[in-house]
Amino acid sequence: MAKLLYITANPKREEESYSLSVGRAFLNAYKQQNPQDEIIELDLYRTDIPYIDADVLNGWGKLQQGQSFDQLSAEEKQKISRINELTDQFIGADKYVFVTPMWNFSFPPKMKAYIDTICIAGKTFRYTENGSVGLLTGRKAVHIQARGGIYSEGPTKEVEFGDRYLRAVLGFIGITDVQSVIVEGMAQFPNEAESIKENALKRAEQIAKNF
Repeated sequence: MAKLLYITANPKREEESYSLSVGRAFLNAYKQQNPQDEIIELDLYRTDIPYIDADVLNGWGKLQQGQSFDQLSAEEKQKISRINELTDQFIGADKYVFVTPMWNFSFPPKMKAYIDTICIAGKTFRYTENGSVGLLTGRKAVHIQARGGIYSEGPTKEVEFGDRYLRAVLGFIGITDVQSVIVEGMAQFPNEAESIKENALKRAEQIAKNF
């Protein structure tokens, strides 16, 4: 039995969102294929995702200097404890599904904040004399992203920083088996929006069957 972590970063309702609709189709197909697997849904807009702020940096600094956790301020304790929970939850999974819209060439800030909580030296990667080494090898991930325009090809390809960034981060922590389901062009070609969505749904369901 495997554990799948389904991570969404979209404040819209599922029925109003291309990315969330395709994500749900993926998850339903996955459940049918893997009924015994444990699935954890993490909605980043409905949970506490601490930013790396002064409290976190100060708290980490104190711990590195040998102070005990009990000596931290209440704010430092709360934020660092929550980051540790999120990191440990991520480490405890075998498979990951990320669902995001494209916002301003990337993805919502909630996803970036979450990524900052899972890229922790000594837990998901470590430094060596030859550079950093990812510690989460042997796992797989899927990124489902909706984009109003076309960014997978053509002149706008160079400003696509969402899927490319997520792949870079996952590779950094050792996850190199990454597939993408891109739903794009709905705003650019509104008359084709439904067919674009249908094609993405089919691709998501197909990937889910072998994920």
